[in-house]
Amino acid sequence: MRLVDISNLVVSFAQSDGVVQAVRGLSLHVDAGESLGIVGESGSGKSVTCMAVLRLLREPPARITADRLALGGVDVLGADARKLSQLRGRVAAMVFQDPMTAFDPVFTIGQQIAETIMAHQDIGKRAARAQAEALLARVEIKNPAAILDAYPHQLSGGMLQRAMIAMALSCRPQILFADEPTTALDVTIQAQILQLIKALQAEMGMGLIMVTHDLGVIAETVDRVVVMYGGRVMEVAPVAAIFDDPLHPYTAALLGSMPGQSAGRQRLVEIPGASPNPADPPSGCPFHPRCGLADARCVAEMPAFLPYGDDRQAACWRLQ
Repeated sequence: MRLVDISNLVVSFAQSDGVVQAVRGLSLHVDAGESLGIVGESGSGKSVTCMAVLRLLREPPARITADRLALGGVDVLGADARKLSQLRGRVAAMVFQDPMTAFDPVFTIGQQIAETIMAHQDIGKRAARAQAEALLARVEIKNPAAILDAYPHQLSGGMLQRAMIAMALSCRPQILFADEPTTALDVTIQAQILQLIKALQAEMGMGLIMVTHDLGVIAETVDRVVVMYGGRVMEVAPVAAIFDDPLHPYTAALLGSMPGQSAGRQRLVEIPGASPNPADPPSGCPFHPRCGLADARCVAEMPAFLPYGDDRQAACWRLQ
């Protein structure tokens, strides 16, 4: 079953001095049980894509258009508020980057998880609280009964992230969106959270979209990778192929800037220049101002996004 189906997604934001396109013509899909990684620098459009799929962006100033934008086979753009609420719990759920800002500080963890459960199930407060406690135990929180009555500020970052995962899983979604779920955590807790997400995905048979700027996270958690830059998709490939033989120069540059990919070098290989300004994007390929292989075609025109082999795609004039 196709859980996420996106064709030609464009997300723009109206501003006082014009319109900014954060996502430009993105297409991707995720099937049941599949794990997909979306990787790229800050500002590449990764998080905006997920927020647009779940219709979590304020409209206006955001404007979302697509040839197709579907969750679990349901047209997201044509869905009313009631249908969207159902989709967000029963079909898709999201784990946000900063759990401290995602939880309401004036309600306990138990109240917030129980409220989510009651919004999607016809049960009372006592049964919802019991389910909330079971969920906290499932995400390996010790003494879950005590955590139910704790407020967000009383928990560590790792505990809060586990509680957010518990809340996201409360309605047994078919697909989980994880937006930089380990960014604010130390290395040990990061590894534990990633292992937990993968274990729960396997146990529940969920699809997974992992959004991150960290290729190390991608290597450990997903089957297939979408590389984004400047609001566009640069490359799509199985995770092993991305690391073994990147097609797009931007993908190769990302790998070269990773500590683990720079063995024997005195320093990491930085990508020169800065990410493109979405309010004034460059012509042609958005990566051409920073690409050592760019030529006149790259400046003049965006290359087509074409298949290479059975399971890879890329948009680069050097490959065409």
